[in-house]
Amino acid sequence: MIVIDGSYGEGGGQILRTAISLSAVIGEEVTVTNIRRSRPQPGLKTQHLISIEAAALLCNAEVEGLFPGSTEIRFSPMEIKGLSTDIDIGTAGSIPLLIQSIMPAAVYSSGSIRLRIKGGTDVTWSPTIDYLENVTFKALSRMGYISHLKTISRGYYPRGGGLIELAIEPSKLRGYDFVREDRKVSGISHSSRLPGHVTERQAASAEEILNESGYECDIRTEVSQYVSTGSGITLWSGFKGAIALGEKGLPAEKVGSGAAEEMVACLRSDAAIDRHLADQLIPFMGLAGSGSFTTVALTDHTTTNIWVTEQFLDVRFGIKRENGIVRVYVR
Repeated sequence: MIVIDGSYGEGGGQILRTAISLSAVIGEEVTVTNIRRSRPQPGLKTQHLISIEAAALLCNAEVEGLFPGSTEIRFSPMEIKGLSTDIDIGTAGSIPLLIQSIMPAAVYSSGSIRLRIKGGTDVTWSPTIDYLENVTFKALSRMGYISHLKTISRGYYPRGGGLIELAIEPSKLRGYDFVREDRKVSGISHSSRLPGHVTERQAASAEEILNESGYECDIRTEVSQYVSTGSGITLWSGFKGAIALGEKGLPAEKVGSGAAEEMVACLRSDAAIDRHLADQLIPFMGLAGSGSFTTVALTDHTTTNIWVTEQFLDVRFGIKRENGIVRVYVR
């Protein structure tokens, strides 16, 4: 049995997501202790409970300690099989983070994965659904990962209610050495239950900064009337992305400019990928047994994911810092 200290490194839910998915892949039981110990409200929240339940469905796992506030779980996986089901997070809990809990395991399934997931598509402390589709899944496709994501409706905090359809096919991961592919910037500015000019102002502000910085862009707009109220913008180019979400009292121009400024900073770097994608790629590079990327800096999420991945797989990562960027590679 593998024991993972959930307070290691950044000490958040990512340790849990990576641990249970890699446990399913290698077919070995894992116990995760000290779950979110340093957080204001330690232990499992609804978001984590549903994510673990989804991973358990995928591999018919037995789980102990699955209750709100639990700081320790035992996850005992069996064979990873095809799955077709609906999942309702029940809150504005992040759909992208739930998907992260099953992504590494899903590729080793004996059959196709078909999921309809209800929850939050564009919420704080999480990749947006557009980032997941246009940055994360694009990068993973270079490694042989086969997926299709469709957004039916958006869900914002606190009401949620977003809906997506996800398909993942069994495939063989291969190592990939990421290089820059960023050129034209694409994006989407969106809102629900707000005046249409909010979406337009977000997009216009982002376009102005990108154009002034010398970058061509194409930002489409989406004005809707979903069950929840909110707005946001996601930009992407190659393996780099930027996100900004609307807040009460925050001008739409600030939302758009915030995403654009982050995007420009990413594009001006010689790194191949952004710092948010870096931690997401680590488990897949470990499973492939080879590959590399460059990024602007190592976040706590990335170093933590490296540590967790090395606890499960017979693999070690190397890190080199050169000319203001960081290269991460499988040794």
